[in-house]
Amino acid sequence: MPQTPREIVTRCLRFQHPERMPRDLWTLPWAHTHCPDTVAEIQRRFPSDFGGTPAVYRPSAVAQGDPYVVGEYTDDWGCVFTNIQAGVHGEIHDPVIADIADWESVSPPYDTLPEDWDAARDAVNRACGETDLFIKSGSCSRPWERIQFLLGSASAMMELMEPERGFGPLLERIHEFYLKELEFWVSTDIDAIMFMDDWGAQSQLLIPPPLWQEFFKPLYRDYCEMAHAHDKFAFMHSDGHISEVYEDLIEVGVDAVNSQLFCMDMADLEQRAKGRITFWGEIDRQHVLPSSDPQAGRDAVQKVASHLYDPSGGIIAQYELGAGANPDTAIAVWEEWEKVQQQ
Repeated sequence: MPQTPREIVTRCLRFQHPERMPRDLWTLPWAHTHCPDTVAEIQRRFPSDFGGTPAVYRPSAVAQGDPYVVGEYTDDWGCVFTNIQAGVHGEIHDPVIADIADWESVSPPYDTLPEDWDAARDAVNRACGETDLFIKSGSCSRPWERIQFLLGSASAMMELMEPERGFGPLLERIHEFYLKELEFWVSTDIDAIMFMDDWGAQSQLLIPPPLWQEFFKPLYRDYCEMAHAHDKFAFMHSDGHISEVYEDLIEVGVDAVNSQLFCMDMADLEQRAKGRITFWGEIDRQHVLPSSDPQAGRDAVQKVASHLYDPSGGIIAQYELGAGANPDTAIAVWEEWEKVQQQ
């Protein structure tokens, strides 16, 4: 009997020989506007094994606008983003907190969490039971990014060097909210929780690894332990060069990590992590996917496969289809992954 998408992903995460490699296409609104036929073809020929959850959050009292429309958007924490390109997310220009001494003014959006947890849980569980897709939580904890949204990136990095001024207590307030949010999700029938923080610059970590290990590693450990205590997997996304903390992610219990493999030395990642964590994509968005030559996509797949592919599992075919991606190259990537599995 053929394995269901949920079984395929689960077997991949457990290195139990899925019948094929799991697939996961991410699309920004830009892709649906600029290359809808490509999105439709990929979804038809290479359907994703992942699914989502129904909307169970309450409306925010402060959120306004659309994060993917030109103009300003205010999120449920009150952070204001300015967007100059339709179809992608904007950036913070005026941080909510001008002085870290005002950290106590931050009010996490507890009012958006489900009001009736039993009813919300029932809705999520029904949705999970009606599909054979692998379901991730409908939330994304992001403590480092959230503190940057509140303070501004430059201020966040400076305050991290003097955490007693308020960085430490603010980070704890953010973390407490995410733990409460995850408490709901792990009580449901989802298959995995999701969290993220973009930690890498182009060639190194944004902050010294010892600071990362002191302040952020314990938070991610909490998320993973909560997931595993309820028989859920833990998925994490982090852009940039993060090879310095791969060992830490494995240690705290991350099951699958989505990272920019082409920023790093794949031979080094092979030695550090192959067989110990699942590589949840991805194919280079900076140079490969925008290339007008589909062979660039095929070569990229072969590079990843030569270092990280194993038929027992540990790798998910994934990338983000966003601004600048070339349709032919995007499709060639999926076709090449099919060939890898047949070799």
